Amino acid sequence: MALQWYPGHMTKARRELASLLPSQDVVIEVLDARLPLSSSNPMLAELRGDKPAIKVLTKSDLADPLVTAAWVRHFERDANVRAFASTTKHPSAMRQQIAEWTRKLAAPRGPGRALRAVIAGVPNVGKSTLLNTLMNRAVAKVGDKPAVTQHQQVVTLQSGMQVTDSPGLMWPKIENEEQGFRLALAGSIPDTALDYLTIGMFGAQFLLAQYAQLVAARYKLPAPPKDPEALLFVVGSRRGLLRAGGVVDLHKAAEVLVHEFRAGSIGAISLETPPDPVPRIDPETRSHQAPGDDSGAGAGDELDA
Repeated sequence: MALQWYPGHMTKARRELASLLPSQDVVIEVLDARLPLSSSNPMLAELRGDKPAIKVLTKSDLADPLVTAAWVRHFERDANVRAFASTTKHPSAMRQQIAEWTRKLAAPRGPGRALRAVIAGVPNVGKSTLLNTLMNRAVAKVGDKPAVTQHQQVVTLQSGMQVTDSPGLMWPKIENEEQGFRLALAGSIPDTALDYLTIGMFGAQFLLAQYAQLVAARYKLPAPPKDPEALLFVVGSRRGLLRAGGVVDLHKAAEVLVHEFRAGSIGAISLETPPDPVPRIDPETRSHQAPGDDSGAGAGDELDA
């Protein structure tokens, strides 16, 4: 099943981005650390070509730190790319890092011409939050729903670098079903485009396959449920989500599971891994890792976005 969500303003946004890119020195691509591949827009890769890029993996405090570290190493195999995991802890270090990498990656410029960078990525990955952090003040509207930004915004940093914040850009048709489900689970696609039960069942199946102990710990279970529907039943029962006759409302239970995943309440979870090997971690260690605990991440610089 191909997933389609392509609001009208995105056609204009793609055209404007294509027109803007030739004048930019560096592309700052913002990715969701929980799904760096799925949140990487193939249209942006095509438009960028071989232009230097800084890949900022936002929401890394919600992602499995070992997997995030592997993604950073994977991206930096490209000599034209720098990557780092981003949290909300060190905004000044993040500003310094992006300025330094932009200077190093940019081609020589004419006298007096400022560095230019464009922030791009799919909806709801933190582009506007990154711009506000770079400016050290609120200049862009942010929200927890996709497509908050619908127009380009150009600002000048204290360093003199010009940065353009571009609207979140999705591609017209997501052919890969699992990729679409991952984007929906993470919140890059509006919930109206895919119902909660579908997203919740996908999320439950993944969690039980890859993070079963975190699930058991979150819902105080002696053992993980046997299948996705059983997990939704547990969530619905524990949260009192009952219909007439005391039947668990699986749709509402799925909604709760989706929101708890997005909030990091279940734990630090990554939805996909890079081709490179990811160091193994003892299941007991993973099961006791508190949500948002990025200790031992080793993912390069853990900076703010």
